[in-house]
Amino acid sequence: MLMKSLERLEETLDLETAALLSRDLRNLDEFNRRKSQSLLEISRMVRSAEAIAMEGSAAKQFERLKTKLERNQEILQRHMRAVQEISVLISGAIQAAESDSTYSAHVMHGAYGA
Repeated sequence: MLMKSLERLEETLDLETAALLSRDLRNLDEFNRRKSQSLLEISRMVRSAEAIAMEGSAAKQFERLKTKLERNQEILQRHMRAVQEISVLISGAIQAAESDSTYSAHVMHGAYGA
């Protein structure tokens, strides 16, 4: 049972990482839901030392999963930095547009001759 949960989480990470690398952001909410569900299942099972003792191959699976989690985190952080940079650029452009009277009533009044 533990191995199946680990495999599901690993598959979800692979799919999410591939989607992020291809800039396909449509299913991020679904990936997040699946990761949360898998992590909840795994944490419940890991609390029982017997579950880990019964499945000795879990150590290898955990190591692979750790590597995939680190890669996934790296790509997610890259996307978050890009979103932050874009928001700073947009915010700066809005502030610049507002400060040069582009949207003031005076300019609009003059532009339409009203």
